[in-house]
Amino acid sequence: MVVEAPARLTVEEYLAWEEKNFEKHEYIDGEVRCMAGAKGRHNRIMMNIAVAIGRQLDDSDCFLLSSEMRVKAAQTRYVYPDMSAVCGEEEFARDNEMELVNPVLVIEVTSPSTMDIDRREKKVLYYEVPSIQAYLIIDQHRVCAELSVRSEAGWQTTIFEKLDDVVPLDVLDCNLPLAQVYRGIPFEENAAS
Repeated sequence: MVVEAPARLTVEEYLAWEEKNFEKHEYIDGEVRCMAGAKGRHNRIMMNIAVAIGRQLDDSDCFLLSSEMRVKAAQTRYVYPDMSAVCGEEEFARDNEMELVNPVLVIEVTSPSTMDIDRREKKVLYYEVPSIQAYLIIDQHRVCAELSVRSEAGWQTTIFEKLDDVVPLDVLDCNLPLAQVYRGIPFEENAAS
């Protein structure tokens, strides 16, 4: 059953309402937004990322979490990254283990309906979370990865646009080859160049 989200909710109302829903909803300063379902290409890229990174974390205290894990980005901001990573023990805002507060890396795979949100609004949210050391945006329609890394000088962003590029995920002590991210993903002739 689809339940339409109320126009505005308090944090407590949102958390109680969200627990009763089958669909996921993000919460930004009182506004509730329904999360769009991911399509085939988006899901395949997420699985490719999970396999590529997961293999490298076997002997590490770092691990990946799926898009089912809600991240508390601020007191009135709750989001569902496509993937997040934690090193060490997970920390949650509540006992139900649904509001992660200590991701070190968040990953978003863009879709047409979320591209602007991922590149602008969520970037600002993630930059404000003290535990997050890296934010990776993967484009699903062309070879492009945008990695933002926290440094003493502020956030530094690097763009990777070639299939033979390798994205350094120093926060996890691993690398992410774009050839593995886009394995099996067809592109139009001019989109992959």
